[in-house]
Amino acid sequence: MKKLDLYIVKKFLGTFFFMLAVLMSIAVVFDISEKLEKFIKSDAPFLKIVFNYYVNFVFYYGNLFSSLVIFLSVLLFTSQLAQRTEIVAIFASGVSFKRFLYPYFLGATILFGVSLYFTHYQLPISNKTRLQFEEEYLNKQFRINDKNLHRQYAPNTIAYFESFSTINNIGYKFSIEKWDTDGKLKSKLLADRARFDSVSGKWEIENYYIRHFDDSLETIEQGRKMDTLLTLKPRDFGQRISVASTMGYKELTDFIDAERKKGSDKTVHYEIEKHQRTSYPFATYILTIIGVSIASRKKRGGIGINLAIGVLIAITYIFAMKVTTVAATNAGLNPLLAVWLPNIIYFIISIFVIRNAQK
Repeated sequence: MKKLDLYIVKKFLGTFFFMLAVLMSIAVVFDISEKLEKFIKSDAPFLKIVFNYYVNFVFYYGNLFSSLVIFLSVLLFTSQLAQRTEIVAIFASGVSFKRFLYPYFLGATILFGVSLYFTHYQLPISNKTRLQFEEEYLNKQFRINDKNLHRQYAPNTIAYFESFSTINNIGYKFSIEKWDTDGKLKSKLLADRARFDSVSGKWEIENYYIRHFDDSLETIEQGRKMDTLLTLKPRDFGQRISVASTMGYKELTDFIDAERKKGSDKTVHYEIEKHQRTSYPFATYILTIIGVSIASRKKRGGIGINLAIGVLIAITYIFAMKVTTVAATNAGLNPLLAVWLPNIIYFIISIFVIRNAQK
């Protein structure tokens, strides 16, 4: 059986890397056609485009879609084995379906290990290089499009902007709240706008008034302009969500804790990024089981029927991931559950599919 195991593993890995190479080649061609004008206008060096951007582009998207490419690879070469009646001969020789799955699990484990290593160790490094290139040559203008921005910049002290313009470094409807350790509001500053001076590092606030609370006594201080020193910069309010993909596991965990203390509403996005680094590679096993179970039987429609079923399953899997992610970001679903829920659902499906295949 060792020769058969080696044969299946070779077919598994060979088909996977071939399909991945084809998919990434198509993705690179489309990306070049989309960004060619930007490359020319930005005068980006050719070597940087190739090595800083596209090499890391292939690493990122190749790993992102690896589980689905594995699924389609298993469907393709297993369907070919079934159409040539090789699987019938294998089962006729006394090999059980569970034993037949062994080389598939071996191949899936190899790819799972590679994907897990990339997501936790290699990709944060390559993503940092890719995003730095994008920041330098493709996305030169930093913008903050979010509304109602909150940040905790000191213990029990929260700054707020209704909106912020990076063109002139001005935030509108600005406020600072200071609370004591008992959760009582000590003072609240409100201003029409606050402008950041990048030279001095100070914020100039306009048309402000400050309400001071001392038990039942309230005093109000008003003014037209005032300079204040906050340990915040405009970028602290507009951190891109993609910054999480440039961090290692421990760094990302510490970053999430710091963002949570600041009162950032982007924390859930960072938590999703953290949990997906394990859930996506793990999907390799589930999709491999489903793929073998579907493709191991010879069908009248041939390979095309199996691939059509596979594409449908892949689409529903992606749709399930999107739905649960949106539920986490907009409906308060726990990020850990949101990330693993599609895997749980499709694991249950794989149990029914493999039982049917064994019959």
